[in-house]
Amino acid sequence: MDWGGPTFVVLLVAISTIGWLVNNWIRAKHGYSLEDEWGGMTEPTEKRSDRELREQNAKLVETLEKMQDRMVVLERIVTDKGYTVAEEIEALRDRPVRETRDNGVPLNIETKERV
Repeated sequence: MDWGGPTFVVLLVAISTIGWLVNNWIRAKHGYSLEDEWGGMTEPTEKRSDRELREQNAKLVETLEKMQDRMVVLERIVTDKGYTVAEEIEALRDRPVRETRDNGVPLNIETKERV
């Protein structure tokens, strides 16, 4: 074997590269920080277990359901209030002018059941 030829240089580069790849593969497999191409260290990302992800997903689904329930209640409040205000305005329009001096305002609003 010729120690000064190009085959020896290519062989050294190949062995070094394969060694570096095997080293990083073993380190990654066992959760150690990895060496980057300039000799610095790259920390591994945090892995979450399936159980932790399922727990977080369950909490998020529960929160979403609570928010949907609250939104339904808020929609009911907003729409019911608007409907009542419109009826009160119409009742005031129908009232004769001479009753404006009274303290109380009869609205004569019938309670309507809404679904």
